[in-house]
Amino acid sequence: MSWTDELYKIYEYNCDREFGENEPVMLPVAHSTANAQIELMIDLEGNFKGAKAVEKSDAVTVIPATEDSATRSSGICAMPFADKLIYIAGDYSTYADGKKADNSGHFINYMNQLRKWMAGEYSHPFVRALYMYLDKKCLISDLVKADVIKTDEVSGKFKEKEKISGIAQEDSFVRIIIFANDSVVETWKDRSLQDSFISFNSSLMGEKQLCYASGEYAPSTYKHPSKIRNSGDKAKIMSTNDESGFTYRGRFADKEQAVSVGYEYSQKIHNALRWLREKQGRNIDSLTLIVWASAMQDIPDSSESFFDDSFFDDLSDEKQEVIPSTMPMYMDMLNKRIFGVREKLEPNTKVMIMGLDAATTGRINISMYSELESSRYLANIEKWHSETAWLRFYGKSKKKMINSFSVYDIIRYAFGTEQGAFVDCDKKLMRDNILRLMNCITNGAKLPSDIAYALYQKASNPLAYDNNYNHRSVLETACGMIRKNIIDRKGDVSMAYDPSITDRSYLYGCLLAIADKAESEAYDEQERNVRVTNARRYWNAFSQRPYMTWGVIEERLRPYMDKLGKSQVKYSKWINEIVSKMDEKIFMNNSRLEPLYLLGYHHFTEYMYNGNVNKEEK
Repeated sequence: MSWTDELYKIYEYNCDREFGENEPVMLPVAHSTANAQIELMIDLEGNFKGAKAVEKSDAVTVIPATEDSATRSSGICAMPFADKLIYIAGDYSTYADGKKADNSGHFINYMNQLRKWMAGEYSHPFVRALYMYLDKKCLISDLVKADVIKTDEVSGKFKEKEKISGIAQEDSFVRIIIFANDSVVETWKDRSLQDSFISFNSSLMGEKQLCYASGEYAPSTYKHPSKIRNSGDKAKIMSTNDESGFTYRGRFADKEQAVSVGYEYSQKIHNALRWLREKQGRNIDSLTLIVWASAMQDIPDSSESFFDDSFFDDLSDEKQEVIPSTMPMYMDMLNKRIFGVREKLEPNTKVMIMGLDAATTGRINISMYSELESSRYLANIEKWHSETAWLRFYGKSKKKMINSFSVYDIIRYAFGTEQGAFVDCDKKLMRDNILRLMNCITNGAKLPSDIAYALYQKASNPLAYDNNYNHRSVLETACGMIRKNIIDRKGDVSMAYDPSITDRSYLYGCLLAIADKAESEAYDEQERNVRVTNARRYWNAFSQRPYMTWGVIEERLRPYMDKLGKSQVKYSKWINEIVSKMDEKIFMNNSRLEPLYLLGYHHFTEYMYNGNVNKEEK
């Protein structure tokens, strides 16, 4: 269970430090979170001082929680301090109607637990203040006077369909503010109250048992926390079957022999995992992806391209000068960045990659887990970014630069369709394929051939895209992944047109680029925005039957060549040069083109627009 040990270390490393203003807070042991709708304000003598509704943006509240209340789903089981109105309002039945009108069982359960905390050795002044106030049984009456709760003018009951921050007001969760001397204390942030409850809760735990995870004797638990992937997530990583399941029968005498995990150990690893998810996790449908370093140092995001979207948010003059337009420039920037990260990492730092998915509505599956030495992780990241890099055009900045691709772009372009101005794919497809790509990036595995083939097919069908920029993005992504596939087979491809390549597919791709550029140049400015060239119209057929389709494209190109006048000479020259590199038998081969033809198309398109081959790329 190495992942549990790593999470335990993260908890111990971070639990006592001060968290930044915009940084999620690590939950203490025996605490959970709830979304509050009402703030109750009282003083240390239990006097009502006011109340207000809580904004949705500020609703998440850290609350004490017992082993049972943290996992409550049905039945009566009160939270120890902050809770819903039905538990803490002694006058609830006066305002409620219907089946929930009688809350006496809930209120008694809550007050008995609060009294036990108040009367014990781990009591706290805030607990005493809250007990004194709630014992008056006037909470909802005070909330009505404070205009937080709305009542029906005729019946005096809760006003129907009235909500507070999207929740029916009778189901509202209440958090508490204490006016203590000259200070106003938000109890959900008070460490002294948290420590008081941790000690009180520990005194309630049962006998010690061997914890199979830590190897120590400690009070165990079979009720492990949920809310792993989000605040409403009920699925659990660790769970136990009910007593009627007997999944251990024939192997063990009882469930304690089958498995035993210490309560504190379980709390710490789950709290660490939730904190990591909030801090740096990525949610894709039901999948949550988390990557972290053992000492929480900053490491490159393995799911993004080398230059992520933030690079283009502010392309200052300084950044304009460092846009990598050649592979040597790009590799120099990549090496410097990886070297800079490596220099800051502590010796023996490990990097963990974890993927969490819902096996069922109540069970979370660890669909991916890897531990790598930081040096190997960085080497694999550098390898991925170097081997998938391609010359790309960014419409927002109108710039071309060499960059790698994010896993999200690769998958949506490989398996998605154009939806309005963007290309998107089914969330399940995205979720299922992200882990496959993450294995390539972090563990250095080969690119799955079906992903490269899917991109090849999508790029070979430009008429499936109304937006030319979308097809251009698909084409560039396909070229990057085709290049990666070639490198995986111990080869490589230049980033620019290479006149020494005599591969049939590559050369046919060059011919397609020439036909496309020549016809589009013959259009006037208005036509260029609306017309589709014959090269693009017959592109898909060309990829499957190149010799036959080239004859059709070439014939339909003639009127446009005539329209170009003297400019047609350069295009005729290029066509003749490309055709002359293939003997007649190879040229007349009408079999399907290999994916390399897309690189030939992209290379020669850039060659024509730039005027010559960049010497640095040769």
